[in-house]
Amino acid sequence: MSYLDDLSRVISDVVRPDAAEVDQAGRFPRRAVDALGDAGLLGLVSDTSVGGGGKGLREAADVIEQLAGVCGSTAMVVLMHYAATSIVEARGSEKARAAIASGQHLTTLAFAEAGSRSHFWSPMSTAIEDSGQVRLDARKSWVTSAGEANSYVWSSRPVSASAAMTLWLVPSDRPGLSQAGGFDGFGLRGNGSTPVTADGVMVSRDDMQGGDGAGLEIALAAALPWFLVLSAAFSLGLMEAVVAETTVHVSSTKLEHLGQTLAEQPLVRADLGRMHVETAGVRAQLADTLTAVETGRDDATLRVLGVKAAAAEAAGSVTDTAMKICGGAAFRKEVGIERRFRDGRAARVMAPTTDTLLDFIGRAVTGQPLLEA
Repeated sequence: MSYLDDLSRVISDVVRPDAAEVDQAGRFPRRAVDALGDAGLLGLVSDTSVGGGGKGLREAADVIEQLAGVCGSTAMVVLMHYAATSIVEARGSEKARAAIASGQHLTTLAFAEAGSRSHFWSPMSTAIEDSGQVRLDARKSWVTSAGEANSYVWSSRPVSASAAMTLWLVPSDRPGLSQAGGFDGFGLRGNGSTPVTADGVMVSRDDMQGGDGAGLEIALAAALPWFLVLSAAFSLGLMEAVVAETTVHVSSTKLEHLGQTLAEQPLVRADLGRMHVETAGVRAQLADTLTAVETGRDDATLRVLGVKAAAAEAAGSVTDTAMKICGGAAFRKEVGIERRFRDGRAARVMAPTTDTLLDFIGRAVTGQPLLEA
């Protein structure tokens, strides 16, 4: 069986049956995560040399797109796992890589902080030498899978280097780590995103991912492209789902006094057509971005920066239109469209936000550095 066959089975058996309840209860999708791990999908992008699937960004995007079309919370958990895995694969120990490859180890990024908020490139957390080890203290603001992941790819200020950031792989059961209560949010209600505090968490230099002070360069080269591209795949999967659900609704709902369906109304058809066009545009942009990355095209960085921003804004527009043309029915939870509407807002504000990405693009095309020195 291919990874897509395995994914289809897990979606059918676990993800889809649990999706509505995960959202309603704000429950972490543990059954889905365990099933994905057992099927080899959590180890999909780990190298075959450590027991992983050896797949790349394109295959990861397929997984996220399909999961997002069913359960946004599950898709976001796996998205952050893949983004964190990209750093561990690039700079982690063989033991850590093998643990992730096994499918029994969930990891995630812990970058955003209370002090610097969405400016992940400016960590406020500290890393201080202490009796042959390193003490981490931090207030991470939002960490997907907090308290559920086995490890955090953690950013801090350097121990001694004159640079912006150092990265660590921190086991989630390390003494001194704590997280707030469950996440009770607007959308992605099951993704377990809560603040995490480090109070005297002890790590060794062996836990460092790359050199002291090299964290920002590693994050920009490894995690950022994965996060941005997979975020676009997330938005695309959600858009495809809501377009399909809207099409079914307007095709089956009648205006009895006219003897016509909603789909027979010109304004409804125009709005539905607009949803299809916007979704197709994101699919084309994602495909082009993946090709640019895989072939090392000169414009690959611009494509990567733009694809999350474009997809996030399109998802907001498409889900808003779905709410409009489905009317009052869209507000009912059993229809499912309002869940897409809520989940579709997340990508805009997840760092780097849409506004930040547009600024990055403006900097790039005018020859300015993406980040101030």
